[in-house]
Amino acid sequence: MVSGSGGVSTEVFRARNALASPYSFDMEPADQIGIYTTIEDRGEEIVAIYHSHTKSPAEPSQQDRNQAKLWPDPVWLICSLANLSEPVVRGWDMRDGKVIEVELEVE
Repeated sequence: MVSGSGGVSTEVFRARNALASPYSFDMEPADQIGIYTTIEDRGEEIVAIYHSHTKSPAEPSQQDRNQAKLWPDPVWLICSLANLSEPVVRGWDMRDGKVIEVELEVE
């Protein structure tokens, strides 16, 4: 998860993959609760949720779309590691059944 406010990120939090799989993910519940509590205690919000696709493009899978139904507000960042020498990161707004790519600005 990525914390921040007003669409600007302030910190990146790592969570374990409860599925321990290189092909699908589900955040470890204890990590998810701890991260969420920390972010909320700071008066910030979850501005993004990130994960990698080890063998596929940085585009939302059906599993990503299903997960986004539970977390519609954050931007979903997907990093494709299909070509390790050239990773690709893309951001997605997934809400109300729509999937729209968002522009990312890195400073």
